[in-house]
Amino acid sequence: MFRLSQFMKELVAPTPARRRVPPGPVVIWNLIRRCNLNCKHCYSLSADVDFPGELSTEEVFAVMDDLKAFGVPVLILSGGEPLLRPDIFEISARAKAKGFYVGLSTNGALIDDEMSRRIAEVGYNYVGISLDGIGEVHDAFRRQAGAFDASLQGVRLCHEQGIKVGLRYTMTEQNQESLPALLDLMEREAVDKFYLSHLVYAGRGNRYRGDDAYHRTSRWAMDLLFERCWRYVTQGQEKEFVTGNNDADGVYFLQWVRESFPDRAEHIRAKLVAWGGNASGVNVANIDNLGNVHPDTFWWHYNLGNVRERPFSEIWPDTSDPIMAGLKARPRRVKGRCGACGHFDICGGNTRVRALQLTGDPWEEDPACYLSDREIGVAPAERVELTPYRGKGHVAAAR
Repeated sequence: MFRLSQFMKELVAPTPARRRVPPGPVVIWNLIRRCNLNCKHCYSLSADVDFPGELSTEEVFAVMDDLKAFGVPVLILSGGEPLLRPDIFEISARAKAKGFYVGLSTNGALIDDEMSRRIAEVGYNYVGISLDGIGEVHDAFRRQAGAFDASLQGVRLCHEQGIKVGLRYTMTEQNQESLPALLDLMEREAVDKFYLSHLVYAGRGNRYRGDDAYHRTSRWAMDLLFERCWRYVTQGQEKEFVTGNNDADGVYFLQWVRESFPDRAEHIRAKLVAWGGNASGVNVANIDNLGNVHPDTFWWHYNLGNVRERPFSEIWPDTSDPIMAGLKARPRRVKGRCGACGHFDICGGNTRVRALQLTGDPWEEDPACYLSDREIGVAPAERVELTPYRGKGHVAAAR
């Protein structure tokens, strides 16, 4: 995750560059797979049906105890639609009582007056509500008429309750034109945070990878975020901008800094190197509704173990698994443009699961890097010859 606002603030008030060493990974926990919507880009292939075998309340509590002892600082409670889980507020209250930073990731369509009050009572640190466009554009992505109005009402009700709320937007070529309007909506509705997710080829999103935003669109979107974020920073307004699932964003930001604030470029580069780019399998983890552990939320086809059989605290540091060994390696051994990139120390090789989906090899170059060979210091003649991956977890379903 690229925290654009934090890096923008470094242009105004620089702080020392220190490599991030969290006590444990952020855990994104898909507590339920059922969802009231049927979104085109859903990585968990959720639907409005009950899925058998999900963790019980008692099992969730036991896992939570293990996560706390292991040093996990953050729990992002997700789904499916987490608000469909009957014990969601019991789970959330216990997570808060144990001292976790607790986020709720929801589509927002189920948030009415009563639900917003219950959300406020829990005291979530952050509630992220997904919007993929304005009006009919969002409804088409969510495959339900009226979804936009329902989710926007959820945003407003959370805001009225004093809850920190953010918009979550996954950009593709089908909805990229909505980005300026969503940013305007953010300002108009006094939303605290905006998260732009680049499409990852996983779950239902894998079927729509032909609609992935073209590289020029990605650059346009980032330019727009830079302009909006910088305006808020210079005005002293606390608005948070974050991007995810394309760590080339950090390198592109460095280019923007070199053009706009050349005297700050070396400082920003040092901060970006300290950030280190992609954190899948290291500082970001996922537990699905059945208790399976994954390197992140887009690796649902690849299980590292199950918390019913083995504690998370034993699964996560185990590098006998070839994927985990590769993700935790410093530096990661990746191929093609990523391996030869002059900014590898910033990006970390970007999103490995996207390379896997297109090539069958998780260590291939990430096809969604929108920087040119010249920008990353790679001439065509220096391209690395690629070899197929035949390691554990290489399954036809992942293509």
